Amino acid sequence: MGGKAPEGSASDRAASAPTAGGTTAPKPATENPPTAYSRGARFLLLFAVFLCAACGLVYELALTALGSYLIGNSVMQTSVVISVMVFAMGIGSLAAKPLQRRAVGAFALVEGVLALVGGLSVLVLYVSFAWLRIYMPSMVVVTFAVGLLIGAEIPLLMTLLQRIRRQEAGSAVADMFAVDYIGALVGGLCFPLLLLPAFGQLKGALVVGAVNAVAGVVVVLWIFRRKTRRVVRVSLLAGMAAVLAVLGTVYALADDIEVTARQQLYRDPIVHAETTPYQDIVVTRSTAFTGDPDMRLFLNGDLQFSSVDEYRYHEALVHPALSGRRSSVLILGGGDALALREVLRYDDVEDVTLVDLDPAMTRLARTFGPLRELNRDALSDRRVTAVNADAFNWLRDATRRFDTVVIDFPDPDSAALAKLYSVEFYHLLKQVLKPGSQVMVQGGSPFFAPKSYWSIAATIGEAGYRTTEYQVDVPSFGNWGFILATPGTDGPPPALRLAEQAPPLRFLDDAVLEAAAVFPLDRRPLDVRASTLMDPVVLEYTLNEWQNY
Repeated sequence: MGGKAPEGSASDRAASAPTAGGTTAPKPATENPPTAYSRGARFLLLFAVFLCAACGLVYELALTALGSYLIGNSVMQTSVVISVMVFAMGIGSLAAKPLQRRAVGAFALVEGVLALVGGLSVLVLYVSFAWLRIYMPSMVVVTFAVGLLIGAEIPLLMTLLQRIRRQEAGSAVADMFAVDYIGALVGGLCFPLLLLPAFGQLKGALVVGAVNAVAGVVVVLWIFRRKTRRVVRVSLLAGMAAVLAVLGTVYALADDIEVTARQQLYRDPIVHAETTPYQDIVVTRSTAFTGDPDMRLFLNGDLQFSSVDEYRYHEALVHPALSGRRSSVLILGGGDALALREVLRYDDVEDVTLVDLDPAMTRLARTFGPLRELNRDALSDRRVTAVNADAFNWLRDATRRFDTVVIDFPDPDSAALAKLYSVEFYHLLKQVLKPGSQVMVQGGSPFFAPKSYWSIAATIGEAGYRTTEYQVDVPSFGNWGFILATPGTDGPPPALRLAEQAPPLRFLDDAVLEAAAVFPLDRRPLDVRASTLMDPVVLEYTLNEWQNY
C-alpha cells in the first residue's frame, strides 16, 4: 500500500539510543540506507515534479491560445483561464489532504486522470465551439477540472518527497517549488517554440497528456515499487495504458476530427487550413452564390477578403495614397499581397517593402495557387522585399524613409493588434516618412463599428497628422472606412484623389472618391477618445461593437 512508512524500526531506535556515557552510539554501517539509491530516487521524483509542472503550464497556455483564436479578446480569455484555474488549484489542494495517507496510488491516479482531461481539453472545447456553440461554459468547466487536478498534485508530491528523504519541511518545500518553477519555465517556452509549430494545438495537447501520464504514473510507481502492493501497481499501470490508448487513438484521428469540426464553422468548403504560432488561417472556395469562384480568407475566424469583391477594398485602400510621390512604398500588414498587387501596377514605383508578422501568410501568398493567381504573383516581383516581423518593433529599428505607407492590419480586436492602432505606433511611423508622405490606414466599418472607426481617426490626429476620412461599400464586408493622413498639424487635410497616371480601375474614380468623403447622418464623427498603449480604448470599442455581428 501507499501508506506512510513507520518513523523507524526497533533496531533503528536502538542503534541511536544514548550510551551510558551520555553520547549517542553511531549506527552500524550495514544499517545505513543506500545513499546512491536515495539520491537517485529523489532525483527521479524531482524530475517527475519538473515534467508535471511543464505539462500543467502547457494546458493553461493551450486553453488561453484556443480561446484567443476562436473567440478573440485575448485579455478576457487569459483572465478567465488563469483565475478559474488558480481558484480550482486551491480547491484541489484542499481536496487532496485526505489522500496523503495513500499518496503513491492517489498521485498516480490523479496524474492519469489529468493526462486524459488535459490531453483531450483542446479537442473537447473545439468540438463544443464548432458543433454545440457553447464555448465559454465548456471552457470554464474544462479549466476548472484541469486546475482541480493540478492543485491536487502539490500536497501529494510534498508527501512523496518527504518519504524519499526525510528532511525539514521548509527544505522540501524549497526543493519542490524550485523544480516546479523551472518546469513551468520550460513548458511555457516549449508551447510556442516546439509544440505549436510541430504538432498544432490539438495534437500538441495530446502529446503533453501522454508525457503527463508517463511522468506521473511510471516514475512514481517505479520509485515506490517496494512499498506499493502488486495489485495497486498493476491496476494503475493498466489505467495508464488505457489513457495512453485513448490519447493515441485520438491522435491518429485528430486531423480528421479537426477538419470535420472546422468545416462546421464555415459556409463554404475549406481548401486550406493551418494554425500558426500567430493565428488560425483558413481559405474557403465556392461558386454557390455568384457563379464565379469565390475564394475567402479568414484569420482567426474573421473574414479578410472575398475574391468576388476584394478589388473594391484594395483599390480604395491603395490608390488614393499613391496620388503623390510613390517611388518607395511601405506596406504594413497585407500578407496576402493583394494591396501589394495594386501598388505594383504603377511603373514608377521603384521598391516596395512589405512587413507582415506571420511567415505562413506570406508563404501562402507565394505558393498557394488560387491566392498566387489572385495577387498576380506579386511577391515574386524584383521590386519587392518581404519582411516577417512585428510592425511595431520593426518601426523602432527602421532607418530608411518612404514616400507612401499603406497600413492593412486586421481590426484591433486583440491587445496585440490594438497596439498597432495606438498614438505611440503612429509616432513611430513618422520616423520612416519623408516630408509630404501620405499614409493610408484601413479603419474598420463606420456603420457597424463607428466608435472604433472614429477612435482610429482621433488617434492618428492625436499623433500629429492631418486626416481625411472616407468610406465605401464592399458587399462581403458592408460599409467600410479608411483614413488618409499626412504628417503635420498645419495646412489643409490631404486631398482625396487619384493619380493622373493611375492604372485602369474597376471600382474607383474621382467621382466615387468625392462621394466617399461624405458621411450620412448616422455615420458622422463621434466624440471618442484616442487609443494609447496604456489605454487601448479602441480594443474596448471594437469588442463591444462587433459582439452582436
